[in-house]
Amino acid sequence: MQTLPTRLSARLTGAQFANLHTFAVAARHLSFTLAAEELCLTPSAVSHRIARLERALSLRLFERLTRRIRLTAEGERLYRLIQGVVENLEEALQPDSTASVSGALTLYARPSITQCWLVPRLADFQQRYPQISLDIRTGNEAVDFRARHIDLALLYGDGEFPGLASHLLMTEQVAPVCSRAYAERHGLLDAPDRLDQCTLLHDALAWEHAAFDAEWQRWARQHRVQLPSAGLTFDRADLCALAASNHAGVAMGRQRLVQPLLDQGLLILPLGGFEPTAGQGYYLVHAPREPLPLRVKVMVEWLQACAAVVGG
Repeated sequence: MQTLPTRLSARLTGAQFANLHTFAVAARHLSFTLAAEELCLTPSAVSHRIARLERALSLRLFERLTRRIRLTAEGERLYRLIQGVVENLEEALQPDSTASVSGALTLYARPSITQCWLVPRLADFQQRYPQISLDIRTGNEAVDFRARHIDLALLYGDGEFPGLASHLLMTEQVAPVCSRAYAERHGLLDAPDRLDQCTLLHDALAWEHAAFDAEWQRWARQHRVQLPSAGLTFDRADLCALAASNHAGVAMGRQRLVQPLLDQGLLILPLGGFEPTAGQGYYLVHAPREPLPLRVKVMVEWLQACAAVVGG
């Protein structure tokens, strides 16, 4: 059976270049309708272009299901090939100096680390790389790099991201945090046994597939503490910290998120200092590809430099 590059080289025409572009957009969206909107075509025109490409290649690229489409194995191979060609072309056209690197870059990150750590540092990145158009997207759902056209993700977890490349950016430490008034009102200072009289604040989406109280349960097992059943649940760690600073209860504070609130005296560590997490950290995650596009490479290196700063 011929490989995709051989099939393509035998049949490339101006019309097929247009068909390949249409295929790439449809594959990214997994929708002929969304591809039509992006390309200013009708869904029927998109479908016809894909059909012509399939006939020319003697391959079936999409499975047409009742309300959606999905790529076949050959379609996945062709899509990866086109992505690689486009990225290599963009790389080749970039100037040698990283200072003038340009292009659009989409970074997906968890909301808490974005607000508390990333956003305060972005002015430096923009000053260093003014020609990069940076699009920051946040959320807690699983990352779909193809459908959402994401270049890089900053995620909290244990480093297990099947099918993706991941690199540890920085580790994390945790400790219970609350306001001084709350600790004094509940007699919590240096008294972990008093936690069962407190309201616990939970980040229910601490990492992918985590139980709603996973962070607290880990800490409680290590310290042999009985936890109360009552609590407040959020989908962001920074909201837990904000609620704690406003006397709503005790949160499991991640140091990189809550240190500014501790420095301001809005939070305290009623039960002792921070302790390393059990394998949890912040990871840079991307689709497996080598080499990385230059715009992504400079973002990775900049984030690593930020994380390497003492207290960063």
